[in-house]
Amino acid sequence: MVEQLSVFLANEQGRLARMCRLLGDAGLNMHALVVADTADYGVARVICDRPHTARGVLERDGFAVSVTRVIAAEVPDRAGGLADVLELLGNEGVNVEYLYCFLKPDAATAVDILRVEDAVAASEILTRAGVSLLHASQVYEPDAV
Repeated sequence: MVEQLSVFLANEQGRLARMCRLLGDAGLNMHALVVADTADYGVARVICDRPHTARGVLERDGFAVSVTRVIAAEVPDRAGGLADVLELLGNEGVNVEYLYCFLKPDAATAVDILRVEDAVAASEILTRAGVSLLHASQVYEPDAV
């Protein structure tokens, strides 16, 4: 599993840019970013180097941040690759709360980031089916808790 930042963003002009600038100025590289919004706020989900360091950087600037463990499944970058993973989980009754994907540079694989109700069960299902699950050190530079 990998650790993901969930950063709560007030719906104010420049807030996302501020988050990105803080991480960049601290030398923290974002590998994946997805933003969802509501009428009142947005949530940025970020896979980046040293997530606990990143959390501290953002919190010192007033951002509300949590660190969440998510599954990082490596799948072939081909039509239907994501559908295969979702069907494996769905057939076993595992609900996916949210997901997003990114491509690994210079590779023929995609990384599907999944937040599920039961990460242990989902990991076992995917591993049994031959899906490669990535550890933090395979995705980013980890740091200590």
